[in-house]
Amino acid sequence: MMIGYARTSTLEQKASLEAQRESLRGVGCEKVYEEQISSVAPRESLNAAMEFCREGDVLVVTKLDRLARSVKHLGEIVDDLEARNIGLRVLNLGLDTSNATGKLMLNVLGSVAQFEREMMLERQQEGIAKAKALGKYKGRKPTARMKKDAVLDHLALGHSKRETAALLGISERSVYRIVAEYQTQGLCTENAGQSAI
Repeated sequence: MMIGYARTSTLEQKASLEAQRESLRGVGCEKVYEEQISSVAPRESLNAAMEFCREGDVLVVTKLDRLARSVKHLGEIVDDLEARNIGLRVLNLGLDTSNATGKLMLNVLGSVAQFEREMMLERQQEGIAKAKALGKYKGRKPTARMKKDAVLDHLALGHSKRETAALLGISERSVYRIVAEYQTQGLCTENAGQSAI
């Protein structure tokens, strides 16, 4: 049995999802799982499709990037499928892991993707180093979580959550979140904990 999996990242990509669905049905997928979600978010439909697959089945996707978020993730998926004697078919590449050529192609593609990723990271690091040398690199914008110590200090001094948020340039909600997190972990100072209540 062929089981299809279709995914798009955003709700605006309905046409892409429909096109994937048609392609998967067109090659004979009897069941198609689909979702509109980012590749880094938990993907329940992918997990359901993987669980549904039985020995001898083939999981079909239109493109590799619809399936895996990284080379490592792809490797984990392929290992799981192979361990259960389930094939993988990627339509736009003409790749089918149920034969030796398909397995070889998948390994080569995975290696190339890993190489491209490492080259991109290397170029990024070079760009950052150059920007730092020119004094143009500002780094990551500070977030509320990066100011957690300052939040607790202000609360310990008797400032209200609203005053603390205004003084630090963060939302009041962030102050509540930081206080709740620290109280849960038992990390608040006695004064900060009292001020946070």
